[in-house]
Amino acid sequence: MRAFWTLVHRYAGLLTAAFLFVSGVTGAVISWDHELDDLLNPHLMESHTPGSAQPALLLAQKVEAQYPSVRVSYVPLHPEPGRSLALGVSPRYDPAAKAMTEPGFNQVFLDPVTGAELGKREWGAVWPISRETFVSFLYRLHYTLHIPEMWGIDRWGIWLLGVIAMIWTVDCFVGFYLTLPVRRRQAAVGGKSWGARWKPAWKVRWKGGSSKLNFDLHRAFSLWTWALLLILAFTAFSLNLYSEIFYPVMKTVSEVTPTPFDTRTMKLGFEVIEPRVGFEKVVQAASSEAARRDWEAPAGGVFYSQEYGIYMVSFFEPGMDHGTGGVGPPVLYYDGVDGRLLGERQPWKGSAADIFVQAQFPLHSGRILGIPGRILISFMGVVVAMLSVTGVIIWWRKRASRRVVKTQRAAELQEA
Repeated sequence: MRAFWTLVHRYAGLLTAAFLFVSGVTGAVISWDHELDDLLNPHLMESHTPGSAQPALLLAQKVEAQYPSVRVSYVPLHPEPGRSLALGVSPRYDPAAKAMTEPGFNQVFLDPVTGAELGKREWGAVWPISRETFVSFLYRLHYTLHIPEMWGIDRWGIWLLGVIAMIWTVDCFVGFYLTLPVRRRQAAVGGKSWGARWKPAWKVRWKGGSSKLNFDLHRAFSLWTWALLLILAFTAFSLNLYSEIFYPVMKTVSEVTPTPFDTRTMKLGFEVIEPRVGFEKVVQAASSEAARRDWEAPAGGVFYSQEYGIYMVSFFEPGMDHGTGGVGPPVLYYDGVDGRLLGERQPWKGSAADIFVQAQFPLHSGRILGIPGRILISFMGVVVAMLSVTGVIIWWRKRASRRVVKTQRAAELQEA
């Protein structure tokens, strides 16, 4: 049985090694995506004009008037002092061309005081890579590999890495099992207990030579970080295959409260939903509803999905929109056509399954613990990359050894 699981671990590791190396390295970097973006692009992120900021929704209307080919999809309602107003935009459907427009950008940065445009960019652009797109390039590489659209489907990379994550999740248990010592009679092993024989697996022989060091790094770091590796593997699966596998399975085993996005079908092309209720009315309605519920934080941002016809209004204090801790801010959902309230999301509330679903991204990114969690996840990205490399080296060296043994046996048979 152990020989079988050794083969499973070997080939699962070889299959996933390259993918996990890329995901590990990129994950270590994008734990600090906003900070790195600020460092690389102060011309987009900073604004130091003295004075009071104009209403964000008014500036959003000006952008739509200036660029008729786009629809503003996200508006941060209260920019921080010294920060630009970063609007998200989406292409509109062009009836004349019978296709979505191609504006070439999906973010517009404004001076919140003067309304002047500071710049625009395509977040997640594949090419050319510039300092303005570098962080988002890494971010999308982390979970899509930038695999292009084929046969009208643009989720190939997401699906591929989701399958890799499933294999990785299973392999976490297989690898743990293989670190356990073989059960034998104590007399045969010098009277050592089972626990004493497992103890060396947790240690690294720093002066034992390159082969022993490589093996110990792979085994010991896997053991010491096993729980975190399992969390990363499972959450990677749940995030990439959320609608395909994770959410449907969760519904069958527990009571999960669906969001409006879970109950509607995505619309594309000419079917995208034109809102009949504007940002301002939705924000007013959401703010009144939040006050009725005694929510303390103000409406911090509003997002509209034309593919689903749904508004999301998130409630957070200025500067708290990048996941500083917990499982995210409270959210109210509104219908884009008739403006009715569709649902809510409150952090740490709902059924156990609801909270489990809420925690998937915060766990994967480490943001559930704030800055300490992000430091930990950044470290784990390096560990994942290291385990991928050391695992391949172990396989390569054992493969070379097996070839030598095979050659020697063949020579012995010829001599006989």
